[in-house]
Amino acid sequence: MKISNSVVATFAGLILAPAMASAAVIGGTNYAAQYDYGEFFSIADHHDFKVVLEGNPFPGRDMGAVARDLLPAMQSAKPRPALTFAYDVAAVKDQPDYRLVLVFDPANDLSSKEVCSGVSRFKPGGTGVFNAYAVYCRNNVPMSETTAWTPASSSSDPRVAELFRELFMVVWPDSHALKPQVGDGGRR
Repeated sequence: MKISNSVVATFAGLILAPAMASAAVIGGTNYAAQYDYGEFFSIADHHDFKVVLEGNPFPGRDMGAVARDLLPAMQSAKPRPALTFAYDVAAVKDQPDYRLVLVFDPANDLSSKEVCSGVSRFKPGGTGVFNAYAVYCRNNVPMSETTAWTPASSSSDPRVAELFRELFMVVWPDSHALKPQVGDGGRR
């Protein structure tokens, strides 16, 4: 018995559609030459880690409530260091200011350098789409950046937590390929 291609395609579409509809999309990434996961781990492990929110991912909802609901989603998806995400972390004197800046519905021409310098611009938000530009900053220097989006109706939507889980693996990768290469590596 021969099965037609259209029957197979229809069946595959029915099976795969729910999985594709709930998946977060992670955009292109960029890492500074000086990005080092070891540096991130050492400053974040057992410390509060500053998160700055720019814009509102759910227009029409109170930003205070959105921010309050986003913290547990971020915390449940946190990267490997034993860190706690917080909004009100004071910079330590004579130490670099490390932070994650999340710009919701960013303008297409917004650069990571601008974000780390405190500049933000927005485009009109899409209803039902959680769209974030994530930039990990050390002072005014972007260390890593990427974009991510997913369909979501509120900050407590499980797809938002899943987006953060995927996003944090991209913002703070622990790949040895990204380790700064200094000198000859001790080979002589």
